[in-house]
Amino acid sequence: MLEEIATEHSIDLEMFQSNSEGDIVTFIQQKGAKCDGFVINPAAYTHTSVALRDALLAVEKPTIEVHLTNPDAREPFRHRSLIADIVLGRVAGFGPDSYRLGLLGLVRHLQEGR
Repeated sequence: MLEEIATEHSIDLEMFQSNSEGDIVTFIQQKGAKCDGFVINPAAYTHTSVALRDALLAVEKPTIEVHLTNPDAREPFRHRSLIADIVLGRVAGFGPDSYRLGLLGLVRHLQEGR
């Protein structure tokens, strides 16, 4: 689904998944200078990772935070995102469509040069 959007909008898309916080931080640091933005589902790291927040701040790229479920409809500890105040936008609760909506939002932002 995301590859189709990338092809339709003539953009390069690189996907990465890891359960390791350090690997995610390293990916952001390595790709930050080479990309125009990020769509990220930080999962449980949403609520715990200062390192992830610092990496996103350091690369200074527009970022969309996505979640398959709605964290605000879950346990109270999931209501706090450590990156909510530094991302361009958030999409949550739409299952896999959260990724599609997040990518389309980032593409539009970049194309409009906001």
